[in-house]
Amino acid sequence: MGQAIAAYLHFLSIFVLFALLTTEHVLFKSALADVQRARSLVRIDMAYGLSAGLVLLTGAVRVLWYGKGMDYYLHNGLFHAKVGLFILVGLISILPTATFLNWRNDLKAGQLPQLSPAQATRVIMTIRLELVLLVLIPLLAVLMASGYGVIGS
Repeated sequence: MGQAIAAYLHFLSIFVLFALLTTEHVLFKSALADVQRARSLVRIDMAYGLSAGLVLLTGAVRVLWYGKGMDYYLHNGLFHAKVGLFILVGLISILPTATFLNWRNDLKAGQLPQLSPAQATRVIMTIRLELVLLVLIPLLAVLMASGYGVIGS
C-alpha cells in the first residue's frame, strides 16, 4: 500500500507542478497590466516552488524505499538524465522567480510591476523552456521503467 501511495503522491505533485507552470505562462502577460493578477502570479510561483519540492521529496521516497533499489537507479543513465533535467528546470526557474520576487515592493504599494519588453520576453521564453523540458521527463521515466538506460548492459 505504501508503494501505491508514494507513486500516487509523486504523480499528483508532478501534475500540480505542470499545472502551476502552465498557469504562470497563461497569466504572465495579463499580470503586467493588473495588480491583482500580478499578486496571483507571485503566489502561483511560490506554489510552483513548493510543488517542485514535493516532486523531489516523493521521488526520493520512491527511489529509496519503493523502487527497484538504489543500485538500479545509480547505474541507469536515463535516471541521471531525468534528475539532471529536473535540476536544470529548477535552475532555469530562478529567472522568473527572481523577477516575481522583485515585484513585491511595487505590489505592496499597489503599483504594477515594471518590466522592459526584453525582460518580459526573457521571462516568458524561460517559462516556455521549462515547460518543454518538463515534458521530456516523463518520456525518460517511461523508458527507464521499461528497462532502458542501464549502464553496463
